[in-house]
Amino acid sequence: MTTSLVFRGALVFDGTGVPPRRVDVAVQGGIIDSVGAAAASAAADIVDLDGLAIAPGFIDVHTHDDRLLLADPSMTPKLSQGVTTVITGNCGISLAPLGGRPAVPPLNLVAGGADAQSAQRFDSFLDYFAALEAHPCSINCAALVGHTTLRVKAMERLDRPADAGEIAAMRAAVAEGLAAGAIGVSTGTYYAPASAATADEICAVFEPLRGTDAVIASHIRDEGDRVLESMTEAMEIAASLGVRQVLSHHKVIGRANFGRSTETLALLDQARRTRDVCLDCYPYAASSTVLRKDAAAQAQRVLIAWSSARPEAAGRTLDELAAEAGLSVDATIDALQPAGAIYFAMDEADVERILAYPETMIGSDGLPHDEFPHPRLWGAFPRVLGHYARRRGLFPLQEAVRRMTALPADRFRLPGRGRIAPGMRADLVVFDPQQVADTATFSQPKTPAAGIRSVYVNGALAWHDGRATGARAGQVIRRPH
Repeated sequence: MTTSLVFRGALVFDGTGVPPRRVDVAVQGGIIDSVGAAAASAAADIVDLDGLAIAPGFIDVHTHDDRLLLADPSMTPKLSQGVTTVITGNCGISLAPLGGRPAVPPLNLVAGGADAQSAQRFDSFLDYFAALEAHPCSINCAALVGHTTLRVKAMERLDRPADAGEIAAMRAAVAEGLAAGAIGVSTGTYYAPASAATADEICAVFEPLRGTDAVIASHIRDEGDRVLESMTEAMEIAASLGVRQVLSHHKVIGRANFGRSTETLALLDQARRTRDVCLDCYPYAASSTVLRKDAAAQAQRVLIAWSSARPEAAGRTLDELAAEAGLSVDATIDALQPAGAIYFAMDEADVERILAYPETMIGSDGLPHDEFPHPRLWGAFPRVLGHYARRRGLFPLQEAVRRMTALPADRFRLPGRGRIAPGMRADLVVFDPQQVADTATFSQPKTPAAGIRSVYVNGALAWHDGRATGARAGQVIRRPH
């Protein structure tokens, strides 16, 4: 690892949202030493960045990279787009403390089979973090404790609210996760394993959060017709515990709900007068998760992301497969299970309105183990910079950078991250502000971004000129006690 670097001639986007300035950035031992006119020591490497921009490494606040961090420590889908830190354990789905329990949908989006992936299954967050530190990857990570995982671990039947003993077991697991350094918890009441959970159950399970600076990330019950009621329920849970909250991948789904982001954002504005709540979203008008009949019925088009029963179906449309087999759409869905899908069920005007909201952070919500993934896995961050900031003019480039750096670092309490300033970690991305763009598409989803020149993680060069360097300088970011 180079311990002394001086970046010269770059346009510095410091993460705070102020206009960029052309100054030197000096790094010593993985820490930003100075910002301004830097006097290079004889041992320093001078990096000439004339015509390029430098920003804090991007923070992907909504990921399902829990297992990928161990299975593929290069983390190429994220590193290639300038991401230096990921938040795992979203949507109620965390790899720990699942242990050997069955990975029922949607846990199968993250966890491998209990036998084949035994080295990547963990009974506690203490063990999970120890594995990540024993086998470092190329980027940093912080983790949330998933409520759905807790239910699968503690309960034999998931079609009912938890009883007192099960709640006690889940509450103890939350306390263990927080003590190990998890930064908060997440819910996924949209999914069957957690849909029977009541608000009272969730509050009781998450009681260890009370009085802490931990956060709750909420995948609400419904993002369609009942979106306002579902937002209200989630926000009341957080308010009753007195904890900070992020509404996950905020959107409105289904043609009947196009335009309702005006209502959801108004509700959020009202709540923010008395509560600490914000949101994240991904910059696409299509979602992706397990294959479900109700989700397919709301979508104008459905692409199959993976199918265990018919692997060759990945990348094809549901309607095409149904016509080919001479089956109804519902029967085709049954024949493909277990499976995942991409749903085109949102309005672009809603996506832009949510993206433009001042408290919106960026999360890819990518599913790295899908055979044919949503392009957000590889393209979310450059898409915001290139398409929505530069081309669409939704916000200035410095504001786009803030949404990806200082804002999430503050919201998730990630010390030393998210800004270019003395004393901060040298997580840095060098990019061409005129060329940065997503190239991943719904037909070619696994293509790296254009315009990302270099990525440094804790001062180590991890990505340069279109390829990973092999550096493994990523760290586990634990919640301070």
